[in-house]
Amino acid sequence: MSSPAIFLDRDGVLNALVRNPATSEFESPHTPEQLSLMPGAVEAARRLAGAGFTLFIVSNQPSYAKGKATMEHTRAIAAKIEQALNDGGAPIERSFYCYHHPDGIVPEFSGACRCRKPKPQMLFDARDEFDLDLAQSWMIGDQESDVECGRRAGCRTVLVANPHSHARRPGKESATLSAFDLPDAAVKILMSLKERQ
Repeated sequence: MSSPAIFLDRDGVLNALVRNPATSEFESPHTPEQLSLMPGAVEAARRLAGAGFTLFIVSNQPSYAKGKATMEHTRAIAAKIEQALNDGGAPIERSFYCYHHPDGIVPEFSGACRCRKPKPQMLFDARDEFDLDLAQSWMIGDQESDVECGRRAGCRTVLVANPHSHARRPGKESATLSAFDLPDAAVKILMSLKERQ
């Protein structure tokens, strides 16, 4: 029997965005030292796992392609986040990362790709590998691209209102639910489960 999943975007949902002094934009952390988890994120993920959801991280990570971070740091940040979740009782089944960017400067990670959100390929790959029921699954993110990715895959979606993200007010492609942060998203998802019983 297929199982339901929670697909978690990473930056702005699980960990804080970091201000880049060169551009004044808020971005993903570029070194492990810049990493800080969002308040309550681990506990919220643990609650979702305890409700029977399999947890995945699904994230665009183009910093290496753009020349802003080393691949060593990129992978070390990912490992620290997974370790924190695993240690907190919210085991990540697998992380799916897209390292590409259309305007990257590293040739092998530049140009069009099959995996970058809002394309749903990473969710389809998870479905095929882990026998997931996407119709009973949720994509949680802080960008319209996360919402569109989940919608294209047939998932329900939550748009997290991170004040530092680039998300605009959702229009016709609005999410199933909106939330202040991951803890709020978890409460609303669990409440929706009770209402459907």
